Amino acid sequence: MPSLKRTVARALVVSLCALGLPIPAVQAELVATDRVEATRQGGSSGREFLRSLFERADVRAALERQGVSADEAKARVNAMSDDEVEQLAVRFDSFPAAGNGFESALWFGFLVFIILLVTDILGFTKVFSFTRPAK
Repeated sequence: MPSLKRTVARALVVSLCALGLPIPAVQAELVATDRVEATRQGGSSGREFLRSLFERADVRAALERQGVSADEAKARVNAMSDDEVEQLAVRFDSFPAAGNGFESALWFGFLVFIILLVTDILGFTKVFSFTRPAK
């Protein structure tokens, strides 16, 4: 019988750990043609967006660390086709914004608390005084 408890505890720990993994949300909707055309005409082109990136000091510094000058990168973007530029601009828009990690630390702490609570209830550990083993 102890092996059954261990198996259940291990399965619970693995499933709780899997709950903390980031899962991207996917949404789909129909988009009207006039809305797509208005977005394409009203917004700046991908070429302008990429050129504006090269004006930023942090981007210039990162390019120079890689051995590429900003002028050379602009020339490469100018040599690309319109479709390639649009694809690259869309990829830049889809990158996630950086966070401070506080939310991840809170989730990790909550996950550790739940795991310790479950193992206390199952009788494997004795961390919290307010739990009683289920024996």
